[in-house]
Amino acid sequence: MKKWLWAAGILASFSLSAQKLPKPAAILEPMRRANAYFMQKWPDTGKEIVTNRTRPSNIWTRGVYYEGLMALHRIDPKPEYLDYALSWGQAHKWGLRNGVTTKNADDQCCGQTYIDLYLLDPSKEERIRDIKTCIDNVVKSGRTGDWTWIDAIQMGMPVYAQLGVIYRDTTYWEQMYRMFRHTRDAEGGKGLYNPEDKLWWRDKDFLPPYKEPNGEDCYWSRGNGWVVAALVRVLDILPKNAPHRDEYQQMLVDMLGALKTIQRPDGFWNASLHDPSNYGGKEATGTSLFVYGMAWGINHGILPGKAYKPVVRKAWNALVSESVQPNGFLGYVQGTGKEPKDGQPVTVSSVPDFEDYGLGCFLLAGSEVFRMERR
Repeated sequence: MKKWLWAAGILASFSLSAQKLPKPAAILEPMRRANAYFMQKWPDTGKEIVTNRTRPSNIWTRGVYYEGLMALHRIDPKPEYLDYALSWGQAHKWGLRNGVTTKNADDQCCGQTYIDLYLLDPSKEERIRDIKTCIDNVVKSGRTGDWTWIDAIQMGMPVYAQLGVIYRDTTYWEQMYRMFRHTRDAEGGKGLYNPEDKLWWRDKDFLPPYKEPNGEDCYWSRGNGWVVAALVRVLDILPKNAPHRDEYQQMLVDMLGALKTIQRPDGFWNASLHDPSNYGGKEATGTSLFVYGMAWGINHGILPGKAYKPVVRKAWNALVSESVQPNGFLGYVQGTGKEPKDGQPVTVSSVPDFEDYGLGCFLLAGSEVFRMERR
């Protein structure tokens, strides 16, 4: 085992056993607070997002937020959450940025929430029409190489999984698997997954011989978090006998096992998973997504609670005590990008270029921690 991995594991073990969480009702408080901050900041769900340029609010960053909001609504069914999500879909006429011909998974991410809202009222077919047409176009094309970066796995896979269930059509699942397999095994010539380290390179730019300053491979925290989230969401959707389900589950277990050993002593994970010296420090989005995956795995019996609950509790306590601020703002959120150096500096008070996806990740994590502590 590499020396720094061994040291991280030893340091983390000193305080794991002492970790406790508040009762489930108290877990909701920071989630509600963070969400209220965002809803108050963005009362108009259709308002364009202006950073370095202007973008519509149905882009992936906002789509991830609404994934988290719907997860919060499932454990805390307040009407204002549902109204806020419905207003967003209606503002965009249930459409996708770049229309139904887009092959970009970032454009398709909004469809996850559109589908969730359709399932609450299947008479509203307009909610699902465009996302279904878009994915049908991909299926008909037979294209498999569109997911050239690992973030795309989370943005797109759950849509295919849901459509397969809704229409009882395994064609969606087979297309999803072919695209996933291409990204894993073939993208960039060798695939973006390293079975030795059980982690993913973000895209072909980071395949060896690319190295971090300490000589390790570059595994970006949030990128691997997106893969974890994709696998969780797909496993949540697929029936038990669905093809390839066991393969997705084993991938999730393997990744979480690798991630467990490199948690920081303070409960967070570094932006660079194998080089804590490269923009090291607290980072909330990757940490939230790993909490989401581990808590879900415990809740569904695929991870041993004795080994993983202390890891989850340590990370959740760190997020709540250090990331969530009194007014609901989330600190330590790395801005958009594709590697550890992007969106820096990441501090408790630094405001990322987009605040929405960080909150979505945090709400996804909290929804499963809430369930874990109710068990």
